[in-house]
Amino acid sequence: MKKVSVIMPVRDEEPFIRTSLEAVFAQDYPAGRIEVIVADGMSTDGTRNIIRALQAAHPKLFLIDNPGRIVPTGLNAALARAKGDIIIRVDGHCKVAPDYVRRCVDHLERDHVDAVGGPIVTVGETPAARVIAAATSSFFGVGGSAFRTTSDMTGFSDTVPFPAYTRDIIERAGPYDEELVRNQDDEYNYRLRKLGAKVLLASDVRSVYFSRSSLKTLWRQYFQYGYWKVRVMQKHPRQMSPRHFVPAAFLAVLGVALLAAPFVRFGDYLLVAVAGSYVAATVLATFLAGRGVPPALLPLLPGAFATIHLAYGLGFLVGLVKFRDRWRDASLPRHTVAPGVQGAGHH
Repeated sequence: MKKVSVIMPVRDEEPFIRTSLEAVFAQDYPAGRIEVIVADGMSTDGTRNIIRALQAAHPKLFLIDNPGRIVPTGLNAALARAKGDIIIRVDGHCKVAPDYVRRCVDHLERDHVDAVGGPIVTVGETPAARVIAAATSSFFGVGGSAFRTTSDMTGFSDTVPFPAYTRDIIERAGPYDEELVRNQDDEYNYRLRKLGAKVLLASDVRSVYFSRSSLKTLWRQYFQYGYWKVRVMQKHPRQMSPRHFVPAAFLAVLGVALLAAPFVRFGDYLLVAVAGSYVAATVLATFLAGRGVPPALLPLLPGAFATIHLAYGLGFLVGLVKFRDRWRDASLPRHTVAPGVQGAGHH
């Protein structure tokens, strides 16, 4: 039976880390064939204490430092230590189903694919978080991101959340790009596909993701998504799809209309057309996505949609300015560990 390494890059995940780890420990896959490596980005809350407490009952739980403090440096540090035939990346902000590991292994072996993941169910533990979960699970909120908006689809995909990889494909692809604070999964899976790898989205590979709890943290998350997507675009232009440009294009046109409105009548018409279309689309999306939201919380849903779109669009535009001189600086991914995991260290 295949040996599995579950790797988890985390930082300041005190509210969720116990739930995430206990879900991994509750797998129906033989416990003796699973190791769990948590790369902690020097947490300042109680994350490390919780992990150390769990180590007493779980000897195959390993805690390593991630002084880089960001996800790709944590992933690379964990990869350098992983011994598994299959590597599964799990976040400290999620809860995988009890059969997650077994089903991932089955798909990798039976379907002859190189990577597999499944749809996520986004949930919120507070009223604001439930609204945010509804927004980030809707097509209007996040575009055609299949793993966020569908639950019964199985087929090849550009990218998947919390993926399981064969060791062979990881050794061929090398480490994660440590420049990318966000969007490192998109970039990594694109590199895999360029190598001919098959990435499967499987409907029976299930997980729960805990949404951001406030519009402020949601704004920060999606601003970074937009900002770092520019660097992914510069490195891999073919990775982009039309939906990646829509928020920035909307914001740019809206800005032009606002600037032109005081001076030309065309600006007034453009402003009314753009803003009116967005408001109408938001009202319709609120009706469709808000069916599971308590009626008292529905007025908050348009604000969540606007936060996602404006934050991503503004982040993308800021990234275009910030990285304007980096279009030729897109050769190899930046990393600090050897490009391969054959010589993984010992625990």
